[in-house]
Amino acid sequence: MTPRRTTVSWNGANARRMARQGLTDPLTAGPDGIVAVMPAAQAQILSAAELSVGLRGRGLTRAGVRAALWTDRTLVKTFGPRGTVHLVAAADLPMWTGALSALPAGLGGQPEGVRMSPRETETVLAAIGDALTGAELTVDELTDAVVERAGAWAGEEVMPAFGTMWPRWRQVTHLASHRGLLCFGPDRGRKVTYTRPDVTPLDGPAGVAALVRRYLYAYGPAAPQDFARWLAAPNRWAAEVFDRAAAAGEAEEVVHEDGTAAWVVAGDTAFPEEPVRGVRLLPYFDAFVIASQPRARLYPGAAYERALAGGQAGNFPVLLVDGVVAGVWHQRRSGRRLAVTVEPLSPLTGGRLRELDEQVARVGEVGEARPELTLGAVTVGPHA
Repeated sequence: MTPRRTTVSWNGANARRMARQGLTDPLTAGPDGIVAVMPAAQAQILSAAELSVGLRGRGLTRAGVRAALWTDRTLVKTFGPRGTVHLVAAADLPMWTGALSALPAGLGGQPEGVRMSPRETETVLAAIGDALTGAELTVDELTDAVVERAGAWAGEEVMPAFGTMWPRWRQVTHLASHRGLLCFGPDRGRKVTYTRPDVTPLDGPAGVAALVRRYLYAYGPAAPQDFARWLAAPNRWAAEVFDRAAAAGEAEEVVHEDGTAAWVVAGDTAFPEEPVRGVRLLPYFDAFVIASQPRARLYPGAAYERALAGGQAGNFPVLLVDGVVAGVWHQRRSGRRLAVTVEPLSPLTGGRLRELDEQVARVGEVGEARPELTLGAVTVGPHA
């Protein structure tokens, strides 16, 4: 007889995800422990990552997150899921590098004549790893070092990027980070630096298996295509990964209310009975809104049009009411003053307004600023 699968409601799944993320009650862990359960904080805009982490903890500020990153080195800034800049826990870097380096290799986005061959790629990767060992180099300094080790061809400015041309070697920056050869160092003035982390990547299958467990703990129930979308990996590959996890007894199939199948960590089938209540503010690219699926349930009704830029989550900071997106917001800093504008998509009750005041105050605490709340239209576009 086939075992009866657990049926999971949207409210139960959403409530559990939020609780595990520290979005119902703050977590008592430090910045690295918080990031580990996310299990990564997107950080193209570092201040947004600082806010994502800070809002999930007790008494955390951006200074505490920065200290974990640049002083204690319990956090690492590197290229993570989807090739985007993320903060990850230093203790998790073996998992991340093992898993990401095991993703199926594609041809990349560069045309023939610009794209490097496999042999050239390995030559440049070796040069990057050697140049960054024990060093913190700017992009220009790293370019010189790669050219010195690999040859002038690696420094040819052939890649169009942001209105200029980048040297050829930069097309493998993400791959270098996935191999554990490169991560970000502290900025030098306005210049980014790179360094080589002290990490021994897990072997590929072990890294992927560990990442699947971490992902399902944070965002399950989830389907293989959800995992693929989160990583920007092929659906077929993700389906094979989930099949292996199930065969190894590490993942268990459940069913959503609509009858569709999804997976959780084996044995992890307890879900809250009550839906989430309360008001929360989340910044750009927050891990919860990017990874939670199905997106249409998290962004119901008008929120799907207002808070998603072309269907892409994270481009607008969002207001959550009772666990779903119910508006957008924006902050503008001037010295110690922080002007916060919140645009609810429907009127807020007096109780909700008091909760919003508390959230705005917490945003100010994390950002070490004096917040001033205005209710009204957010007139700036995504990424503003």
